[in-house]
Amino acid sequence: MLNPIWLKTFTTLIETGHFTQTAEKLHMTQPGVSQHIKKLEQACGHSLIKRINKQFEITEQGRQVYGYAQRMAVQETQLIESLSFDDPYSGQCRLSCSGALALLYYPELLKLQQQHPSLSFHLEAAPNYKILKDISDTSIDIGLVSHKPSASELIVEPIGYEPLCLIMHKSYQDKVVTSQTLTQSGAVKHPDFTHYLSLYLEQCNQAELTEVSVDKIPTASYVNQLSQILLPVSLGIGFTVLPKSAFDSFVDKKNLYIHQPKSQVTEQIYLVRKRNRQLPERYQVLQKSLKACLPSR
Repeated sequence: MLNPIWLKTFTTLIETGHFTQTAEKLHMTQPGVSQHIKKLEQACGHSLIKRINKQFEITEQGRQVYGYAQRMAVQETQLIESLSFDDPYSGQCRLSCSGALALLYYPELLKLQQQHPSLSFHLEAAPNYKILKDISDTSIDIGLVSHKPSASELIVEPIGYEPLCLIMHKSYQDKVVTSQTLTQSGAVKHPDFTHYLSLYLEQCNQAELTEVSVDKIPTASYVNQLSQILLPVSLGIGFTVLPKSAFDSFVDKKNLYIHQPKSQVTEQIYLVRKRNRQLPERYQVLQKSLKACLPSR
């Protein structure tokens, strides 16, 4: 049997891509990391990485060992879960959602953990496609997505609506916002901008915005880091559309203005889990908390 400590060092090295970061993460010395890798290679009888100066590339044998180590880690987690399967306030919950939802949920999960210290949460921020893949691979147990998946292997439950906001600089607060206003302002774009703006225009019931052409809005700036999207807007550069949780978490809100539409704009959120997979009782506690955070409309 391969030494699990060596496997842990190897998987951490592959995931960090750096010997120094691996040593820091595992509270080891860099020579200690190199020694673990060397011993694992000797035990396997093959080189697992190809060293190139201070960098490395994983070999085909290394990929196989990495996959084996991941499967062993999942089995270990499942074993530990099974030992406290019926305790609703003990064990780890693994879930994934968008970055904006993570801003909303993580503080609530920490409150729940404070109430029940034997609970812990592994929260991943990821796009919809990765969430569904990770559920299928059982690397996470439940996910929250904004597009209803059709895969028969999944159980899909609508759990609430996430409010969407058209966010502008505070100088627009007393002005009528029209299609021309948005075109002249330009957009601070991000990976979900087109989707969010399209939803906003469909639901806002705002006659002044009927002539907006999503594809023709000029780009004032682009950033794919959620925490940075509102920075240019707060400086008077462009507008954007984001979930309200992103606005609420932004530090400099005093320089922002949320456009007030005639009709509320929301996005349906779905809770997804794998069919025919029984989850521990603690996931019932988790799901109750997740549903409480989202408005029903």
